[in-house]
Amino acid sequence: MTIRLACVDIGSTWTKAALVELPGGRLLDTRQAPTTPDDVVAGVLAATAGWDAEVRACSSAGGGLRLAVVGYEELISAEAGHRAALSAGARVVHVAAGRLDGGALAALADASPDVVLLVGGTDGGDATVLRHNAAALAGVAAPAPVVLAGNAAVRDEVAAVLTAAGAPVTAVGNVLPDIGLLAPEPARAAIREVFLTHVIGGDRLSADARLRRWVRAVTPDAVLDGVAALAALRVDAECPGVLVLDVGGATTDVHCVPAVDAEQAGLQRAAVGVPARRRTVEGDLGVHSSAGALRTAARAEGLADPGEEPLALGEAAAVVALRRHLRAEAGYGPGGASARGVGLVVLSGGVFRHAAPNDVAAVVDRVAADRGGAGGVLGRADVVVDTRYVLAAAGLLAGDEPAAAAGLLGALLPG
Repeated sequence: MTIRLACVDIGSTWTKAALVELPGGRLLDTRQAPTTPDDVVAGVLAATAGWDAEVRACSSAGGGLRLAVVGYEELISAEAGHRAALSAGARVVHVAAGRLDGGALAALADASPDVVLLVGGTDGGDATVLRHNAAALAGVAAPAPVVLAGNAAVRDEVAAVLTAAGAPVTAVGNVLPDIGLLAPEPARAAIREVFLTHVIGGDRLSADARLRRWVRAVTPDAVLDGVAALAALRVDAECPGVLVLDVGGATTDVHCVPAVDAEQAGLQRAAVGVPARRRTVEGDLGVHSSAGALRTAARAEGLADPGEEPLALGEAAAVVALRRHLRAEAGYGPGGASARGVGLVVLSGGVFRHAAPNDVAAVVDRVAADRGGAGGVLGRADVVVDTRYVLAAAGLLAGDEPAAAAGLLGALLPG
């Protein structure tokens, strides 16, 4: 028996939909409609009109989930929390380390987070900073929801302080239970639930109850699940790692699932550990609402001004985002783990999907020649374009319908 499922990505600019036949994952149709910011449900209905299919969705409308991380010290607790946040598909808008004072609380408020990830200390270790920061957050008027993922020895005490102040708090296992042991999954799951409850379940995007039923994840999280599923299909490839450059209207996201061998080089941040799936989200690199900031970022990197042409903007966003990603990856070992462990690069986003193949090939050649770092990846990997935007849909299917996800992703396998 076959059924049809509408997999929908509600973006900041466009709402993209893929009609998928289960269980095999045959792609029946794709559509897009402008995202309707006053009520995103209207855009979903426009993109799926006439399909007569259940909707399963992810969303980055309104910039996705804005998350702030408050930790014990920059290199250990705060960075561990930062990575847990990225693995949850959140956009990290602020990181604070150490004791929160008046200035730090003001900076946190200015970042306008949807949720605060509060971490600090290994289990049974020093809890003074975690206690102080919980009390400081408790004194803030209308505090954002808090995911507490710090020292388990004081978890109940700290949660009680926040709850008494009226802050919605979810207490989970420590993201750093011991030095050298990173455990982001409990925090990741909690962040996801906070997103669904407070952002999707609230009225910021829509008051329509259907949105809460439809949305399963933040879009970057769904795409990263799709990237992991694609990498799993390439386990027998000479270099199975996958990197995706997803250029959107508001952000450019870099998703990476590198080959296992790439994890073995000497780690410079061994105390935090290396996540198997990695992402950087660049909130100032978009070809529509962030175009002005993108031009500024391109100039700062020594690139020519991309002007107004969409593909030129997409090229600039890809180069700058990949350079930044590789600089972040350099902390995992000499040269950066992604550069060594990637055999397939996928270009995603409307600027690439709608461009002529020869024009995209020219972009790839120019990026491959980039001496600022990006060429080190594109110059040695196969490069394909997600022309039908299946990565987000595959990510939405990967958990419950892995065969369908694999069926969708087959189109991205070279040859």
